[in-house]
Amino acid sequence: MKNDLHFTDALKLKRPTAFQVMLKPAGPSCNLNCTYCYYLEKNKLYPGIKELRMSVELLENFTKQFIEAHEIPVVTFTWQGGEPTLMGLDFFKKALALQKKYSRGKKIENAFQTNGTKLNDDWCNFFTDNNILVGISIDGTEHNHDHYRRTFSGGPTFKRVMNSIELLHKHKVEFNTLSTVNSYNVHYAHETYHFLKKTGSVFMQFLPVVERIRKKNDEDSLTLIAPIHGEASVTEWSVGAKDFGKFLVTIFDEWVRNDVARCYVQIFDATLANYAGENPGICVFNDTCGDALVMEHNGDLYSCDHLVYPEYYLGNILQTPLVDLAKDQRQFDFGIDKRNRLPQYCLHCDVRYACHGECPKHRFILTPEGKPGLNYLCEGYKLFFNHVEPYMGFMAKELRNKRPPANVMTWIKNRENQVKKRVMPERNEPCPCGSEKKFKNCCASKPPYSVPD
Repeated sequence: MKNDLHFTDALKLKRPTAFQVMLKPAGPSCNLNCTYCYYLEKNKLYPGIKELRMSVELLENFTKQFIEAHEIPVVTFTWQGGEPTLMGLDFFKKALALQKKYSRGKKIENAFQTNGTKLNDDWCNFFTDNNILVGISIDGTEHNHDHYRRTFSGGPTFKRVMNSIELLHKHKVEFNTLSTVNSYNVHYAHETYHFLKKTGSVFMQFLPVVERIRKKNDEDSLTLIAPIHGEASVTEWSVGAKDFGKFLVTIFDEWVRNDVARCYVQIFDATLANYAGENPGICVFNDTCGDALVMEHNGDLYSCDHLVYPEYYLGNILQTPLVDLAKDQRQFDFGIDKRNRLPQYCLHCDVRYACHGECPKHRFILTPEGKPGLNYLCEGYKLFFNHVEPYMGFMAKELRNKRPPANVMTWIKNRENQVKKRVMPERNEPCPCGSEKKFKNCCASKPPYSVPD
């Protein structure tokens, strides 16, 4: 057992068994060849197998084990890839039949992430009839989306995805959007946010692309490597840290003025939850992790979707029961290491409450003191979390007083009107707050003066 254990760790061990498993029924197989994809090359983990597909026998085995393992009334199956639609509709009809067979009175839910290029009326009817939440991968407007999301022949995919979104609307399928933020579309934040709203997305996820490529490589080895290895360089399609922070700030400033409670952005919700002392609902911004595993097409279980590397392999559910692998000491250690391995630089950071070091996969740069383990995106997250602090503070206060956080939109308008009526002090004049400091060194960077135009 780890030496640095907290009370929350003990609670985690004693709570009812519940964990997520991201299912990859087609493994890394996909009909697209997105430049930044970190999963396509995982087929190297299964040499000699031409078609990676989950068998019905394994599907039934997993379904039974997964439902039985949960000591809570609601169990969610999460389907991803690769591209899960490659399995065909009949596979998922069988999956739901098996869920019903082994449900034992528990409520079963399904979430389905797709690149949106193979949907049709039959798929959409299936989603509607079974209340399946669909996630659509789309990176913004046509030039943003098609820059990296191409077919194997190099063709564009944007129009096919938009056709699928129209079908989802037609069949009244509940969907959200997942957009990567990469070296190209990071410069089009305003355009991307407005476009996603026009698609009808009311829940948005923005996933930063950060990958490192091995300097010395051979055909049989994974090109993109885990953070525990050196001798690697950040890929050209990875987003810059400061650029990512600016991207989030741009979208937040639009959202917090106009769209609170009308449109949900995952990172904004998670930040508010952390600010209010609640569970952020997303592993990367929690203080520990380890509850979101991934299972490949053949039953291989790994610690995390972003860390499907041999070093994070837990075992196969056909040899070891799923619940035993999920509760394995290695997985527990993996989860609390997210907190325990933070460098001192992070432990003393004023935005640690919101970041918690973010994803361990991104912790591969050095702190200013030269210590390892700093998150590559640190500069961007500091920029974002410091910027949103006054707004999050107001919304958290509203929550504590059982008032809607959306009141922040009125609060901002009132403060901006106050600023317009107030004569702005010169930067070298005494600060109007009464301190002995000059305005530029005191309140110039604080609300209401700091409220962006």
